[in-house]
Amino acid sequence: MNTLKGIALCLAVMATALPAHAYNQQKTGNLTMSANIHAPEFGVTLPPIGYVQFCARYKAECRNVGSDNTQAELSNRTWAQLVEVNDFVNDKIAPATDMDLYGTVERWDYPSIAGDCEDYVLMKKRYLEGLGFAPGALLITVVFDENGDGHAVLMVRTDGGDFVLDNRRRTVLRWSETGYEYLKRQSQANPRIWVSMSTRYARDRDTIAGAN
Repeated sequence: MNTLKGIALCLAVMATALPAHAYNQQKTGNLTMSANIHAPEFGVTLPPIGYVQFCARYKAECRNVGSDNTQAELSNRTWAQLVEVNDFVNDKIAPATDMDLYGTVERWDYPSIAGDCEDYVLMKKRYLEGLGFAPGALLITVVFDENGDGHAVLMVRTDGGDFVLDNRRRTVLRWSETGYEYLKRQSQANPRIWVSMSTRYARDRDTIAGAN
């Protein structure tokens, strides 16, 4: 909780204006949003094995508390919270592989001082929930990066679109601006159910997010 209070204090003094890529324009209080603000889904698929094992250890963290239409309100305040949590966790956690940390190829867990991509995601999700974001709006997402390697990010569903928090970037980007190829993410209706985000993988290969 002390960490959350620290984040809240930082938010109180930081600039909170929404960046240009969040909205095309603002007119008399009404926000005009870009096209394709929400990432597509193409039916149920397999969850990553690391997530399945995580849920076996942290059952309460994977309970069904969401809905299929949960959205965070995109305001200057919530935008500042997304930026601050992304920066805070990226600065706090050092990059390390699961083999280095746990002596195993794949383990999803909450990091203390070091972790890989999915560990950053889990911590950001926990902090944002502590700040009042609905769990159903905070979706763990698996992508292919520019090199074709598996990578995990946190996708936040807002009424202004889907935005990505990434341990490789300080900038919070709209989902369509990352350059990643999206494979799958958690369902809003149930965090244990995952949905495909690409029609290229009809017979889903259980891609594991790499450590970076």
